[in-house]
Amino acid sequence: MPPAAERVPWRWLAEGRASRRLVLVVVFVALLLDNMLLTVVVPIIPTFLYTTEYEGANGSVAPARTEPTPPALKAPLFSSMFSYFDNTTVTVLGSASAAELVNGTESSRLPQPPSSSPPVPSGCPEGEEFLAKENVRVGLLFASKALIQLVVNPSVGLLTNRIGYHIPMFIGFTIMFLSTVMFAFSGTYTLLFIARALQGIGSSFSSVAGLGMLASVYTDDFERGNAMGIALGGLALGVLIGAPFGSVMYEFVGKSSPFLVLAFLALLDGALQLCILQPSKISPESTKGTPVSTLLRDPYILVAAGALCFSNMGVAMLEPTLPIWMMQTMCSPKWQLGMAFLPASISYLIGTNLFGILANKMGRWLCSLIGMAVVGVSLLCVPLAKNIYGLIGPNGGLGFAIGMVDSSMMPTMGYLVDLRHTSVYGNVYAIADVAFCMGFAIGPSTGGAIVRAIGFPWLMIIIGVINIAYAPLCWYLRNPPAKEEKIAILSQECPMQTKSYTTQKTLRDFPLTDDSDVEAENAE
Repeated sequence: MPPAAERVPWRWLAEGRASRRLVLVVVFVALLLDNMLLTVVVPIIPTFLYTTEYEGANGSVAPARTEPTPPALKAPLFSSMFSYFDNTTVTVLGSASAAELVNGTESSRLPQPPSSSPPVPSGCPEGEEFLAKENVRVGLLFASKALIQLVVNPSVGLLTNRIGYHIPMFIGFTIMFLSTVMFAFSGTYTLLFIARALQGIGSSFSSVAGLGMLASVYTDDFERGNAMGIALGGLALGVLIGAPFGSVMYEFVGKSSPFLVLAFLALLDGALQLCILQPSKISPESTKGTPVSTLLRDPYILVAAGALCFSNMGVAMLEPTLPIWMMQTMCSPKWQLGMAFLPASISYLIGTNLFGILANKMGRWLCSLIGMAVVGVSLLCVPLAKNIYGLIGPNGGLGFAIGMVDSSMMPTMGYLVDLRHTSVYGNVYAIADVAFCMGFAIGPSTGGAIVRAIGFPWLMIIIGVINIAYAPLCWYLRNPPAKEEKIAILSQECPMQTKSYTTQKTLRDFPLTDDSDVEAENAE
């Protein structure tokens, strides 16, 4: 092979490492797999626990309802008897008594089923008390991922400031792969709980490092908004595919199959990260980032984080409670439990991509305000559904509205840091992910308990009203004060020389060619 041909792959790899689009692809795929694993368990866990724990303890339902026949009267289900009175042959039910056979009364009436309690409609599970308790247990299992992520996120934000984004991103992939394999082969509630918590650690590394990486590469606010919209499209696609994919694979192939497919895709993502991001190279931020405690005292960041938290809390409450409510009220088969989330996922995918661009024109604060109001109205309409088709409208509106909020508030967090703090993004996206995780921690853990106490419709009313009440607070993000305005105020009160720093800083080519450090030093 000529030397020029041998150098082609290396040249392509070097160009890829300097390309912002390939970085966006890596983050897109990481968020896609994380959220596929997040939602693929939604239709699987309730039915899997019901099958293994309730039906396993009580045996199959049909034999329990049959009444044993006394040995003296046991006979085949149908038997024939010749009557010498009129020289005819009649077919009689095997469980008929001897007196009835002699008197010939059985021959004149149709066979009757054995007397027992009326059977449960086909597809409806038994065990109302078990399902009520399962609401709480499934909610806690789903919330464990977000609770762990909530604890780990601040540490990951600090870590990205010290060693860069590449190594945390690869650590996230490794942990995610282990969690996926553990889900595939776990057969008890305890092991599933551990796998879900392990996913929270991996998700924390992937999401904080990935979003911070995008914010540092796309420094222009308009470009950053578009990039965040595309990356959140990966999140939306994961949510879109996850629940229907999990329900269909579980119904027709088996419990382990969807997780093994995700594990294989995770290996491909790891190979892509090795080629593009060079996760062995440490690249700390040149500027010290604003501490998390300072960012948490910024009221504008808190308003944006609250919008992310409460809008996502609605769908987080639906994940553990809606499948069980459908099992109880609609007698839905397994495949429908995941398909119910399909309208929300499709509309979320449309909303994030559409408003990634449109929100910058109409105002991100207005887009978020309208989105939260629509989230509230959609949640109020969910209990009105009588079958799976009645869920299409409310779930579709819910997904579209959450897409409006997410695609508006994620770039707003980066914009607020540029405007009011130091342009280092690890900590602020740790806060954004904490807000997201608070919704997915508080939602499932409290949702199951509320359903057990006062019912599913009241749960939807409570979270719907909360979203509608919070929506007007987004108005405060209309025109947040900039850092230069604060300096001007200080200069009037105290006659001292002040120094203003620009909100954009010179960045190196990303992710990293070997000459980028030298070029950055020469530029300074």
